[in-house]
This record gives sequence, structure tokens and C-alpha cells, in this order.
Amino acid sequence: MNTSTGRLSLLRAVGLAYEPPEPIVGRKVTLRVPDMADFDAWSGLRGASRAFLMPWEPAWPPDDLTRQAFRRRVARYRQDWRDDQGYALFIHRNQDAAVVGGITLTNVRRGVAQTVSLGYWMGEAFAGQGYMSAGVRTLVPYIFGPLGFRRIEAACVPHNTASVNLLERVGFTREGLARQYLCINGNWMDHLLFAMVKGDPLS
Repeated sequence: MNTSTGRLSLLRAVGLAYEPPEPIVGRKVTLRVPDMADFDAWSGLRGASRAFLMPWEPAWPPDDLTRQAFRRRVARYRQDWRDDQGYALFIHRNQDAAVVGGITLTNVRRGVAQTVSLGYWMGEAFAGQGYMSAGVRTLVPYIFGPLGFRRIEAACVPHNTASVNLLERVGFTREGLARQYLCINGNWMDHLLFAMVKGDPLS
């Protein structure tokens, strides 16, 4: 064993090593773990899409779009990947590698559940062009394959018709309504609940 390999093995043993997974390549988009090199593209897209995104997301911190906040975000993403606590990916358009949105897997439940929650956001300039559908379709086999989950859950407010249509279009099943499920932009809101289980057809 060479010195660098031995050092990496030691770091892994104490939970300090982080090796980002290979990009997940789909027909229309590629999913990659966020990196500091993405800051300008991410902050520009999020800033330009603020009014478009805020009705569907938790309240933004005042410093949300700063480089320092993004650095903390990237560090947290890496720690979550390392600890099997969450998985965050940016969606890159294949034709030019532009960042068009993001997908997150949170609320990881292992053991007898093997379940994770799916979340996503899309930049306003790229909405309605099929990139999110392509991203979810690209990620689902990875969730049920290498990540080893058997159930994916998703939720959206009932009047977010774009999100409802997306989930139903790719093959999620509507399972019910959860009252005051999440705090969105400062308000506790009801959410429709969707799920896909391993073996369901991906459409």
C-alpha cells in the first residue's frame, strides 16, 4: 500500500475522508455534487430566481447567496454524504454544463425503512423545459441502486401544480395530505404526499 492510499484509508476510518461520487449522467442532464467552483453559477441563478422560488421554499437566511454561506453549504453537503445523512446534487444541462437547478435527498431512514425524501428546485430561466423531469428520472435508478433505498417520498403544496404534475409524470403515486407539514416562506402549510417504491415503473 502506498503512502497516499494508506493515508486515505486512515482518514476514512476516522470519518474524515470525502470522495465525491462520479457524476450521474442522463440523456439531457448530468447530476454532480456541488463544489465551490459552482458558486458564481449557483448564486447568480438563485438570485435571479428569488421571487420565483420563495413561495415554495423555507425562508432564505439574509446571507444565503454569499460565498461564505455557500462554503458552509458545500461543507455540510459533503458531511451529509460522508455520514449517509443526505445527498445534494446540482443539475447541469448536458449541452453546455450550465447549472439549471438542484435535487436533494434528505430525511434518510435506514434500518427497516430504507426511505428518503426527495426535494428539488429549478432556476426560473430553465423552468418548463423538462430539465427537472430529466433530473429525477436520472437520479431514481441511483437511489434504488447504489444508495440502496426502497422508497422515495416527496411532498408539495397542493397549489404548486408544476410540482404535482412533475411527480405524477415521472411515476410517483399520490398517497395523501399532511396538514401543516412544512414551514414554507414563514408559513406552516399543508402538503400533498407522494411516493415511489422500488419496482414501480419510472415513466
